[in-house]
Amino acid sequence: MIILLLQYALTGLLGLVALGIQLWALADCLRATPADFERAYKRTKQFWSLLTGGSVLVGVLYLLTLSPRGGGMGFTLLLDLAAATAAAVYLADVRPALAQVRRGGNRNQGPYGPW
Repeated sequence: MIILLLQYALTGLLGLVALGIQLWALADCLRATPADFERAYKRTKQFWSLLTGGSVLVGVLYLLTLSPRGGGMGFTLLLDLAAATAAAVYLADVRPALAQVRRGGNRNQGPYGPW
């Protein structure tokens, strides 16, 4: 019984961490303009908004279906991992490209300004 409670606590904690990542990705995606995505040569804002929004939905559903009797370790865990991976791809690939576009791209900038 104690092992099941530890498993429940650990999967719940990891689910909350994943949900935080998913919410961060969605919030960042919604702040960007559609033109930023085009200038960064990434998929459209609508695509990433739907992907990160769906990721948040899956994360919330995962936490709602989690139960102390071992629930949340089957297919729902796999879906939540896929959703967290989609959000992580946005944060690791698209977000830095958008940040570079917002800064003005690569205009021969050194660490202390143009050179």
